Amino acid sequence: MTKTIQKEILLPQPREQVWRALTEPATLAQWMFPNNFAPHIGHKFTFQVPGNPKVNFDGLTVHCEVLECDPPARLAFTWSAAALTNTRVTFQLQSVPEGTRLLLEHSGFGITEHFTPQNFRGAEYGWAGMLAKLPAAIASQQKGTP
Repeated sequence: MTKTIQKEILLPQPREQVWRALTEPATLAQWMFPNNFAPHIGHKFTFQVPGNPKVNFDGLTVHCEVLECDPPARLAFTWSAAALTNTRVTFQLQSVPEGTRLLLEHSGFGITEHFTPQNFRGAEYGWAGMLAKLPAAIASQQKGTP
């Protein structure tokens, strides 16, 4: 049995602009974490999650591999960090009259001895915070500032 995080955000920009925010490393770092991402199937990359002493978190490295890359509609990659292994992050971008509907799914949270509700809640909280920063990252990209 597995658990899945699902989030949705509506953005006023066209899919191509949202896609760039998901696939350009500098913009991706603005709303997620520093990374060495490249939009190519099979590319292995990392996110460097900084520590937060207020909550006794030392930071960590997330190891990923691009599984799907269908510009500007779909991007999927693995997500493994610490005891959380072999999960999958998928972004789907849908054109809508208002701009772009971004659907995020982080799946594969296996109910095992390594799974804890705290880890799952932490991931949910993390995605909510990152997606909240995405509109500003896209706006700065439009102005030409990384």
